[in-house]
Amino acid sequence: MQRTLVLLKPDCVQRRLIGRVLRRIEEKGIAILAMKMLRVTSELAREHYAEHLSRPFYPSLEQFITSGPVVAMVLEGEGVIDVMRKLMGSTSGLDAEPGTIRGDFSLSHQMNLVHGSDSEASAAREIAFYFSEDEICDYRSLFLAIGPALVMNSNRDQRHSFLVWLSSGTFMGAASHLIACWIGLP
Repeated sequence: MQRTLVLLKPDCVQRRLIGRVLRRIEEKGIAILAMKMLRVTSELAREHYAEHLSRPFYPSLEQFITSGPVVAMVLEGEGVIDVMRKLMGSTSGLDAEPGTIRGDFSLSHQMNLVHGSDSEASAAREIAFYFSEDEICDYRSLFLAIGPALVMNSNRDQRHSFLVWLSSGTFMGAASHLIACWIGLP
């Protein structure tokens, strides 16, 4: 499985679009392995956007990304880097297709709501800027631990209800992820 870093930028947070973006991610079937809100410092911005430091637009990029809190996430799934880039849409909200996050919610090139890693190498580097390994929770292992026991120790109707619950996607939601991490499950 592939991992990527996604940031919900200050404009996304300020416009209260976090839930709408998270819903699209979860409905696509992408796993959220870590998530936190933080303020990006100038130092972190320079590390994250090191390839853009010499570009004329960098000062405004740094000013924007440090202007308010962001939500940082580690996502995992088959081809998740490309999937997220398609879900986000073109960098400029003006050019992004309707149905994408930027196409539906952005009219700007810089204030474009979300950042997503563009390669596996970038993802690994960027994830390390925002998360330590112990902050990344693979909550799907919770099912591997409790699922067989629940299914084996239940009657036919209970097994059916359990499988319907799993297939509904509720189990795989961010709330389950956060609870699994909170109670210290692997």
